[in-house]
Amino acid sequence: MQFIRSINTNSNAMQDPHMTPNTEEVATHWLVDAGLRPTRQRLALAELLVGDGKHRHVTAESLFDAAKSKGTAVSLATVYNTLRAFCDAGVLQEITVDGSKSYFDTNTHDHPHYFWEDGNRVTDAPSDQLVIQRLPDAPEGMEIASVDVVIRLRKV
Repeated sequence: MQFIRSINTNSNAMQDPHMTPNTEEVATHWLVDAGLRPTRQRLALAELLVGDGKHRHVTAESLFDAAKSKGTAVSLATVYNTLRAFCDAGVLQEITVDGSKSYFDTNTHDHPHYFWEDGNRVTDAPSDQLVIQRLPDAPEGMEIASVDVVIRLRKV
């Protein structure tokens, strides 16, 4: 992943056995590279999001629960505000399903998503299989900023 670069492996800041020894450094670099100040709460949430170097899709509620399980004192409102700050900084992509449920993706490159209706979860869909041949013209004075593709799945 782009945000992982040379990192000091002598840190003993993380004591959680489920996190690699460098999760705090990875999270700190991710925040600093995005121009975000690594506050205690941002750092704790960033570690859960990117500390292991893997992409993931989360909701504010699932991230709140993960933080609580780790013993991080953070309110749900703070999680929402922090996710918004991460999106504004360009390090998270928001995926909205049904106009009311938001998921957040650490992979900010353009790519489609599956929404699994039976499990209310989002996963990446294969980009190489998606073909969009033509988009409608944007209205006068406007330009298309992006195209979000969410493919809804249900069991047959």
